[in-house]
Amino acid sequence: MPRHALLMLLACALAGPALARETPPPAYQVAAQRAGIPSTVLYAVALQESGIRLRGRLVPWPWTLNVAGKAQRYATRAEACTGLRQALRRTPATRIDAGLGQINLGYHPQRYAQPCDLLDPYRNLAIAAEILREQHTPGGDWLLAIGRYHRPAGGAQAARYRHSVSQHLARVLGDHRLEVTSKRNLP
Repeated sequence: MPRHALLMLLACALAGPALARETPPPAYQVAAQRAGIPSTVLYAVALQESGIRLRGRLVPWPWTLNVAGKAQRYATRAEACTGLRQALRRTPATRIDAGLGQINLGYHPQRYAQPCDLLDPYRNLAIAAEILREQHTPGGDWLLAIGRYHRPAGGAQAARYRHSVSQHLARVLGDHRLEVTSKRNLP
């Protein structure tokens, strides 16, 4: 093998992990830009909240419900809406989360007109981005905002959630050494 080919191969092998970034899909970028938050934060939260493995890859699933702690995934928005209506008949709204960002129906009723509105992926992302922006202190740590997204009161549950989302964020950013307290301003 010629020397320059060997050097190129070595350079690619060494650069590989550093370039292993995952760009959030356009819908996440638009919702994040409108809310003034990093799209990587919104995407990492959605991976945590509604992620499902498809073809060996973790992706957010828009027609996901969490009813009293049990995940339910549907093939279509119409099926998810039917499931959501059924869940509301037997479960308090505060125990139901819906969509990509798993917006809680009971804690955020002011953010939607009809419960099935939360199954519109674009609307759900806009709401999730708004909540993240509201939980962020300007100049503060986005991981703290992520913890408050899950549990505004903080505590151990928020810390566990921050840790889980930080792993998704590290994957998206291509930085497997992301420290929970070190990233103040994320791209």
